[in-house]
Amino acid sequence: MGIFSFIKNAGAAIGIGKSEAEEAAEAEAAIVAANEAAATKMIETTNALGLNVQGMQVVISNDTATISGLAKDNATREKVILVVGNTEGIAQVDDQMEVEVEIQEPEATFYTVKKGDYLSKISKEVYGNAMKYEIIFEANKPMLTHPDKIYPGQVLRIPALS
Repeated sequence: MGIFSFIKNAGAAIGIGKSEAEEAAEAEAAIVAANEAAATKMIETTNALGLNVQGMQVVISNDTATISGLAKDNATREKVILVVGNTEGIAQVDDQMEVEVEIQEPEATFYTVKKGDYLSKISKEVYGNAMKYEIIFEANKPMLTHPDKIYPGQVLRIPALS
């Protein structure tokens, strides 16, 4: 007589505990809760960076984040897209934002940082002048805090030269 120890989650299921459907529903609920928490964090981060979008909502489904709301201008809209898109686990951003003030300026392009890139090298590539790296740096503030703090895979906003 006595107590015998076993591994709780090993062995054959004999109808005790949760069904596969219950386990799947719990797993789905956990994913939804995690996505909602991540969306809330994205909104908090953009607000903390001063990139306020009226009525901003973020909905995450799989690896896609859908953003809606009213941005004050196109630069703010593009920066919010970058903040959300440069978040781990996000592969696509579905931009559903509207812009309050349409300023007549060309939309910026986006550039994905490669290994060995630095802002002056990117500037030389896109503008033909390495010394224009400050334009790229300024266009990506407040997400960038220093010109040397970029990383492979990061997407940067590259404004058109006026």
